[in-house]
Parts: sequence; structure tokens; C-alpha cells
Amino acid sequence: MEQPDLFDVCLDDQKLRPTDDIDVIDDILRFSERVYQTICSAQMNETLLKNELNDYIKKIICASRQTGPKAAQYTIRSAVEKAAFDRGDPLVRTILAAAYKVEREIHRLIGLLRFNPRSDGIWLARCAPDNFILPAFAEYFTARFGEAPWAIIDEKRELVLVRLEGKAPCFGMLSAFPFLLDHEMPPDNWEELWRSYHRSINIENRKNPMLQLQFMPRRYWKYLPELN
Repeated sequence: MEQPDLFDVCLDDQKLRPTDDIDVIDDILRFSERVYQTICSAQMNETLLKNELNDYIKKIICASRQTGPKAAQYTIRSAVEKAAFDRGDPLVRTILAAAYKVEREIHRLIGLLRFNPRSDGIWLARCAPDNFILPAFAEYFTARFGEAPWAIIDEKRELVLVRLEGKAPCFGMLSAFPFLLDHEMPPDNWEELWRSYHRSINIENRKNPMLQLQFMPRRYWKYLPELN
């Protein structure tokens, strides 16, 4: 399915088109960081149609224009957020639902990704998320690992997010990073320690499989050593 490109939104109506020196993405970010984040999250949802996101952005731009060219920043932000989060509009509900699913999966996988150390010093994790969310992990795991190199492979889409020592995170096709495929994984004693820890904190008479599935859906179990 063709994905919407946030940086190349086609506004057919000339009166809704941003000024020549301010493109759409800068305009939206200037209006409201909250709305900008919603659009970024919705864009990562692979079930959302391109025209739906385009129409949503048009609605936001239109709301900003209706405040007048000399309106205060607070007035513009209020108008934009009112339009962006108007749940009485079916289009808005669609966008917000798409964004929520993405944000929930990002939050889940931040806690469920399991990194294994390779003999070359790179910490490697694998996943197969429902949505196109790999780029969303860059900031969090850069802060978490410090200068240690790491990589996250999306096996479903054959994509990878990599941060090598002393470099910024980079994102691309897995085939462009053959060293992540050719290198053997050494025996991982940490994985067995993690299983032992998981067994030691388990309380048999307080098991709640339904609650566990809410936080750790079965589709993620393949990548969780404590459940294999």
C-alpha cells in the first residue's frame, strides 16, 4: 500500500497552499507540536490511506488560515488543535485511531525489544512490528545505549536501524548492511540469566494469562527469550 509522505503533501486548493518560504511540515510544527506528533505517528500506520492523511493536513492548514494573517500564535494553535482533535469528524477519528495504534506499539516494543551482544560489540535486536515504526526508536535507544553500538532489525520489512560508535543513527534496507547478517552470534549467557530471572520472580498462584496477553501479545513472543 502506498504510504503518505509527510514532506510532500499535495494541497490542491491554492488558497490552502503554504507560503513560498514555509513548507507544510514547518507550518504544522510551528502551529502545534502536539498536532505534528499526531501526524508523524499516523503516517507510520500502514493501514492509513494517503488521501486520508492529506485531507487531515488540509483541514489543519485551513483552520490556521481562518484565524487571519495577524492572529496571535496562541489563537492559531487553539484553532489548529480544535480542528485536529475534533472527534465529531469521522476523518479525525480515523487519524487519531491510526496514530494511537502506532504510539501504543512503539511504547510496547521499547519495553519488549531484547538485545543480544555480538562478538563485534554490536547489540542486536530483532522484531516484526505491525506498523512502520523503526525510525521512532532512534532517539530513545541512542540515549539508552550511550556510545555502545546497536542495531534493530525489522524482519517483516527487511529494514534496519543502526547506530555505530561515534556516529548518528542511520536507517535503511537490511541488504545495505551485510555485516549485520554475516557475523555470527556468540553464545549468549545473558539470555539464560534473563530466563532465570524471569523464572525466579514468577509467582505461580498469581498467573494471569489474559493480562499478560494485553501487555505482551502473542505475535511478539518469537522475540522474547523468556517465553521461548
